[in-house]
Amino acid sequence: MEKKRTYKILRIIARLNIGGPALHCIILNSELAPRNYISLLVTGVESPTEGNMYELARRKAVKPIVIDALGREIFFKEDFRALIRLIKLINLEKPDIVHTHTAKAGTLGRIAAKLTGVPIIIHTFHGHVFHSYFGFFRTKFFLWLERLLAKFTDVIITVSEQQRDEIIKYRVAEPGKIIAIPLGLDLKPFFSSNADPNELRVEFSVPEQTKLVGIVARLVPVKNHVCFLEAARLVLERYDDVRFMIIGDGELRGTLEQKARDLGIEDRVIFMGFQHNLQKIYAGLDIVALSSYNEGLPVALIEAMAAGKPVISSEVGGVVDLILDGNNGLLVPSNEPKSLAEATLYLLEHPERRKIMGEAGRKKVYPHFDKKRLVDDIDNLYENLLGERSL
Repeated sequence: MEKKRTYKILRIIARLNIGGPALHCIILNSELAPRNYISLLVTGVESPTEGNMYELARRKAVKPIVIDALGREIFFKEDFRALIRLIKLINLEKPDIVHTHTAKAGTLGRIAAKLTGVPIIIHTFHGHVFHSYFGFFRTKFFLWLERLLAKFTDVIITVSEQQRDEIIKYRVAEPGKIIAIPLGLDLKPFFSSNADPNELRVEFSVPEQTKLVGIVARLVPVKNHVCFLEAARLVLERYDDVRFMIIGDGELRGTLEQKARDLGIEDRVIFMGFQHNLQKIYAGLDIVALSSYNEGLPVALIEAMAAGKPVISSEVGGVVDLILDGNNGLLVPSNEPKSLAEATLYLLEHPERRKIMGEAGRKKVYPHFDKKRLVDDIDNLYENLLGERSL
């Protein structure tokens, strides 16, 4: 019997900061069948306030190749140095596929792959920077750059159908080149968790009857925690027995702590920083909210739904592919604290609806967003492309 060839995949991401893209890459590198693929992961360095997922990578036996200058900020001299290192690495490893994730890694990685003649080039949009990130001219430049890169990208992946529609609307590439492959996560720990729902309250000395509303997100502008805090103030005017938990960290922590003080709710808001035991977090929360300006497909909402929690989110990006308003969660207009507050009050005052939505959420995300489906989808994509190239 002829032995099946093993193909080499070089996956490139800007940094393994805490969040969905890093989790996605670690899962793919660790779970794709080793008999079919040799998977290498290249990453930059995250900023000190972001946290990282190196411990998860270690547990999954993924050993990243670190190129410092791949990190988030744009510095042309450093970016050129990173490009040269990527070119040297690709020439050394000779991958069959280069698959890039996130914007900066997608730019440098695809240029390096094109210059070195890599047979197959793929890019995944986990979100996009075409609104709510930069000013007008910088946004226009990034859009132009993505259109240029798309010309020599074989397949562009989005993490939701809604995001695919957005990328098509921005005319990044012809529709036939863009496909949607939803995220896949390790949801079984949340789906079958036996975590104590009171552990979180005990840890922070919160009375058992007090309701907990949480947001799980990096403290960065696009997540719009200011809207969450302003909604919290409106909720507390009518419903006193509630605490608001902010899970995550980032560059805006000091600003947001000051905002809570300015709103007079600092004693009702708990900044928890990064947390690794998310089973405990979701078990303790009564409601999970998200107030982002822009999203691809938010991991926090998928995990919360797998844990059976009702969710509220701004109606942006791939969220609309995840939440059916009034069925497995509630959707509110972006950057409208009053609407977010009203949705929160509704769920606080209707415990039976919280339970029904939580159960519906579980049915929505599992097994559809489980990691096995993601790995199978990517495996099929790679096989089809390799077959087309007769590799």
